[in-house]
Amino acid sequence: MSDLNGRPGHEADEPERAFFGRRKGKRLRGLQERRLAELLPALRVDLPPDDRPLDPRTLFPALDGAPEEVWLEIGFGGGEHLAAQAEAHPRIGIIGAEPFVNGVVKLLAAIEARGLRNVRIRDEDVTALLARLPEACLDRVYLLYPDPWPKRRQRKRRFVSDASLAEIGRVLKEGGLFRFASDIDDYAGWTLVRAARCPVLTWTATQARDWTEPFAGWPGTRYEAKALAAGRRPTYLEFVRRPR
Repeated sequence: MSDLNGRPGHEADEPERAFFGRRKGKRLRGLQERRLAELLPALRVDLPPDDRPLDPRTLFPALDGAPEEVWLEIGFGGGEHLAAQAEAHPRIGIIGAEPFVNGVVKLLAAIEARGLRNVRIRDEDVTALLARLPEACLDRVYLLYPDPWPKRRQRKRRFVSDASLAEIGRVLKEGGLFRFASDIDDYAGWTLVRAARCPVLTWTATQARDWTEPFAGWPGTRYEAKALAAGRRPTYLEFVRRPR
């Protein structure tokens, strides 16, 4: 299993880092507190108490059978994309990882309102979860509009690194997809450079529209709408897991 704190030889990826900022924003209201106290415990992804791997297919008993596929969204923000995908694909199990409490309660509201039965939540840093997932267990991984940490001294906190891409490649099945979106050109370039030197991922683009137009079935996000309103054009990158 990879060390997500980086590897020797790539200075920007080496130091130990926290990939996220605040854990909590505005004060939660009564209904939000109730969802956090009552709904989240049943949906939370806890790791086994020992070092055993966690089979993600076992996380969705409400589906009355194993899910057709399992997807992971890293840093789901307000949960707009995750909830839309869960509703559109009710037989696919989706794990959302997001340490920001206010984002978690927004997703919980969508789960409750839409009656979603195929969502589980990891409300901690995703790195511990990735490390416990077995090889080739996920069909898709999303990383959408991650914190760009734009200042040079902050870039070591970016989630995308040589080690994190190697770990994503490890948990993806052969032919599985890693999808990345950002409105920050520098972060898109940063990701392409590291993906190019990742031996298990291949960029699927063959023409410009492949990275300038959203993915098929894309529902959009609130953050994306703000970026477009501010005149920032998003980039959409898709990578496929090469044969083992």
